[in-house]
Amino acid sequence: MATLHDWLTQNADTLDQSESLSDDVMPALAAHGSFRAGVPLALGGEPGEYGDVRDAILGIADVARCSVTAAFVYWGQRSFIEYLLQSSNTALRDRLLPALLDGSLAGATGLSNAMKFLSGMEPLSVQGTADGDGWRLNGKLAWITNLRPQRFVAAAAVAPADGSTPLVAMFASGDDGVQRSDNLQLIAMRGSHTAAVRLENVAAPADYVIATQAPEWLARVRPAFLGMQCGMSIGLAAASLDKASQVAAAARGQLGEQIAAAQQALAALTAQLLDGVADGRFVTAAPSMFKLRIALAELVQQALTLELQAKGGHAYLVQEEDGFARRWRESAFIPVITPSITQLQAALAKHAAATQ
Repeated sequence: MATLHDWLTQNADTLDQSESLSDDVMPALAAHGSFRAGVPLALGGEPGEYGDVRDAILGIADVARCSVTAAFVYWGQRSFIEYLLQSSNTALRDRLLPALLDGSLAGATGLSNAMKFLSGMEPLSVQGTADGDGWRLNGKLAWITNLRPQRFVAAAAVAPADGSTPLVAMFASGDDGVQRSDNLQLIAMRGSHTAAVRLENVAAPADYVIATQAPEWLARVRPAFLGMQCGMSIGLAAASLDKASQVAAAARGQLGEQIAAAQQALAALTAQLLDGVADGRFVTAAPSMFKLRIALAELVQQALTLELQAKGGHAYLVQEEDGFARRWRESAFIPVITPSITQLQAALAKHAAATQ
């Protein structure tokens, strides 16, 4: 991945602060087979260390070392791919997967609201009315990444108007009633094509349905969703700790032991994450995964602080900061990406109260 790393490193600041290269991120990732990581070989995947979603988690972490913007896009695309891999709607999977893997079609997760709903954090924001054997969708998704204007598909959890079990359906950029906002004016990661979507009487035929029983399906897919999300934290923390270690070693400073301890903690948390995703424990033990996500977010903040301490005033000199300012802005996103750290802490408190 040297060529991809070179491109990301060269353009990381532009991707963070400008939309000028936003259309180039997906092709760059797709050209290196990023979206094929963890996909079964028979469906177009590429061989990896594990042969499952753990390869995607590590791939996202690897990209995040260079650019969290690109990792954010990678997460959005690969999450939608995972939804199709875990769907019983194999016809939809077979129809969309080739274009998703080669990057000609953008996939957006759209399920942040759904994951909060699953944990009792908020109601679903998309409603559905039965329309023959399909649905009509109405509502708004306030924050979705990888909504490449040229052509995208996105997933949404839908609350039926008749009160029946929620479902998960997709919609496409060309469907009547799909209204994409301008890209949100973010303080960082501006090149991620992050926008809002309003759905007004959007037709979702039966072959657009990803899962008919959303609660059960969401619980099954959540470890992959959150696991790949954690990949951004892993990569950003690793990059910052690497920089801190280099500076501290050259300066013979007093931070070496703290940096080494943080690197060991990162390796341990990463191993716990990969093991839990692999053995399925997080499907039924969601609080354990929430705690890992929180611990990784805290480690990102610790890593940035150590990098700042190692560099001292040099971190504030434009000619010497070496990506620190971008990593600092990127780190501010880690606690607020949905579900946010505050929301996860609230869910953990609710779970603890219920089990007393």
